[in-house]
Amino acid sequence: MEPLVSTNTARPKDASVELSNVTFSYDGNKNALENISLHVKPGETIAFVGPSGGGKSTLASIISRFFDPQEGTVRIGGADVKDIPKEELMNTVSFVFQNSRLIKGTILENIRLGNPAAKKEEVQNALKAAQCMDIIEKFPKGLETRIGTEGIYLSGGEQQRLAIARAILKNSPIIVMDEAIAFADPDNENLIQEAFSQLAKGRTVIMIAHRLSTVRHADCIYVLKEGEIKEKGSFDDLNAMKGIFSNMWNDYQKSAEWKVNAI
Repeated sequence: MEPLVSTNTARPKDASVELSNVTFSYDGNKNALENISLHVKPGETIAFVGPSGGGKSTLASIISRFFDPQEGTVRIGGADVKDIPKEELMNTVSFVFQNSRLIKGTILENIRLGNPAAKKEEVQNALKAAQCMDIIEKFPKGLETRIGTEGIYLSGGEQQRLAIARAILKNSPIIVMDEAIAFADPDNENLIQEAFSQLAKGRTVIMIAHRLSTVRHADCIYVLKEGEIKEKGSFDDLNAMKGIFSNMWNDYQKSAEWKVNAI
């Protein structure tokens, strides 16, 4: 579905995100999202959790304006996203996906996709913040190393850290993140977590969470199931409810314990 073109122009006044009575369907028959309302204050970190197919990725796509809802409104900084110029919306919201891909080119070129006008020193600072210096230092050509050529390939976790560096360099006030550590190897997991912490500083973060251990410190967790928000609250509040999230957390802990014992 192509986003609708608005003849109005509006600009976000801050990094808040608000959805009001949002309903969305891919096929016009079954709703992927049903009457979703939420408000994220500037600088807050929120997380979407829930079973597969519950609407987490769809909701993140609606906020990013990859799709427009059939009903309801999406506002960023108080402005309807339909009224925000496309370039400004792209500069306001950054994305880090599970399978962030890098282009065939140098590491420098890949990171500069976040800000083509950035100086090399700014790129290096972003790489340091994203815990990427071990990647740079293992190649003789450093930033000028060409990825995907001459047998130079990076692990999924290394690619994720470079993608986070790119988002840090872009410096958007809102980050939409499909949890980057979902498929990270153990060696990269802690580094990605630290890189994410640097990325989140002073920004509004909307995270799709697969590993429930990563949402403990979120300001608010939204539990989505069958396109609806079934529960919301802090980690401790949701556990105290003894509902969907509490059951998910118990299952997650058992699964983690089983994996440890199986090693």
